Amino acid sequence: MNFQQLEYIIAVDTHRHFAKAAEKTFVTQPTLSMMIQKLEEELGVRIFDRSKQPVTPTQEGVEVIARARQILADTNRLREFTKALKHEISGELSLAVIPTLAPYLLPLFIKPFVENHPKLRINIRELVTNDIINSLKNGDTDIGLLATPLHDDKLEEHPVFYEEFFAYAATDEKVSRKKYLLPKDIDTRKLWLLEEGHCLRNQVFNLCELKKKDTENDRLHYEAGSIETLKNLVDHHKGITILPHLATLNLNKKQKEKIREFAHPKPVREISLVVNKNFHRSSILKALQKEIENQLPPSINRTQKKRVLEI
Repeated sequence: MNFQQLEYIIAVDTHRHFAKAAEKTFVTQPTLSMMIQKLEEELGVRIFDRSKQPVTPTQEGVEVIARARQILADTNRLREFTKALKHEISGELSLAVIPTLAPYLLPLFIKPFVENHPKLRINIRELVTNDIINSLKNGDTDIGLLATPLHDDKLEEHPVFYEEFFAYAATDEKVSRKKYLLPKDIDTRKLWLLEEGHCLRNQVFNLCELKKKDTENDRLHYEAGSIETLKNLVDHHKGITILPHLATLNLNKKQKEKIREFAHPKPVREISLVVNKNFHRSSILKALQKEIENQLPPSINRTQKKRVLEI
């Protein structure tokens, strides 16, 4: 048994196809199949049911693959730990960012971070909160950049900044005539929302004290996949949406006139770097946090919590 064989069974489990798994692990399909078969013979169990399409693990295979993932994750953590002992910022880093943050924050810090750490190779993915949490726990992601608190004792949160929320309302809405809004001022019947899975959607529900039933009887009910879609809906179809501060920085003059602040205590979301509690590459974590803080616009709050909305 070797690490390569464990990587092969994980690849087949991930892609549920021998040819795709071979392509992703840069070997021929016959080689991959042979190595997995040898592992099955050594362990005395059949890991995959090859008669099914897509390929599926057997009952015993599910347990073997889960243990293989844990072994490889532990091995990677050992490598990370030795680098941390030497305070190295090198190797590979997997970073996952929520979609409501990535388009606005990544362009600010990622280029200088890469330039300042030439020995580091970074893989970045946009994932919704639950997927980032699962990915951090199973070792597929090293660091998550997302809204917190998560209330998960298996993860460690490092708050970076607090991002204020604003209402973005069409000019003919009543709220457009008020300087400072209370959540109760928002007509929830005219509120454009993100689709299920986005933590920002949950925060808007909490801010406006919405219940799912409040949105079910709308004559036009649409759940958007991005903040940009929400802005366009307000621009072209009226109504209201809620935007985080970074999403308002590139608005044109006409769009900025649609922005309205909330009254104190202003609602914010806490943005943190989140890692598995077994993460040992503290030098990378500190360097990443410092770079983000250095590149944040002056208008972003770094310390004062105000009213942090739950996700």
